[in-house]
Amino acid sequence: MRNIVIIGGSKGIGNAILLQQLEKNNIVHNISRNIPEISHPNLKHYSLDVLQDALPDIENIDVLIYCPGSINLKPIGSLSVGDFRSDFEINVIGAVKTIQKYLPILKKGTNPSIILFSTVAAKLGMPFHASIATAKAGIEGLVKSLGAELASVVRINAIAPTITETSLAAGILRNDRMKENMMERHPMKNYLKPEEVASMANYLISENAKSISGQVFEMDYGIVTFKI
Repeated sequence: MRNIVIIGGSKGIGNAILLQQLEKNNIVHNISRNIPEISHPNLKHYSLDVLQDALPDIENIDVLIYCPGSINLKPIGSLSVGDFRSDFEINVIGAVKTIQKYLPILKKGTNPSIILFSTVAAKLGMPFHASIATAKAGIEGLVKSLGAELASVVRINAIAPTITETSLAAGILRNDRMKENMMERHPMKNYLKPEEVASMANYLISENAKSISGQVFEMDYGIVTFKI
């Protein structure tokens, strides 16, 4: 039984991770503004805003997973400096705040590790992604730097998914035609489901991945990897 802290486990990929970890009988501490729909004896929820509120004290932590993200797709002329600042704060500053809070406890954990989230748009030039790609590139730099700094004590990796069928992407996948078009854009003719990403996170926090740190794993259905 491991102690998992998830930031943003009430929806989307974070919720899929939360459910998988509860199925494994792990103790899950969820920190988010919204309460998860599921109730479970191993689930402890803290309702708060990571950027605005003080983070709770948690006695034992083996894994820290930071899931909050944003999709703010606009041409550069329509993005304000505030848009860039907001995306950077949600994606990077929130992760930094959380890591700084829990790192001393995490260092005492069993096979301690951290999972952050990037995006394929940080690697693949995509129109209208300037703000989110900039923020997620910051996440990738953070993973590389902390991977080196913490190499002997805590592993840290990131997952960079392509479009994933969550409420965050509902506007992009809002009807069957749009879903079909999105599948066609990917060389492997599909896009991600949250459970696929959760399974990757589960692998990266496991003993089987104990040699892996400072890496960014693209789950892209070929959109970055292949040119066809």
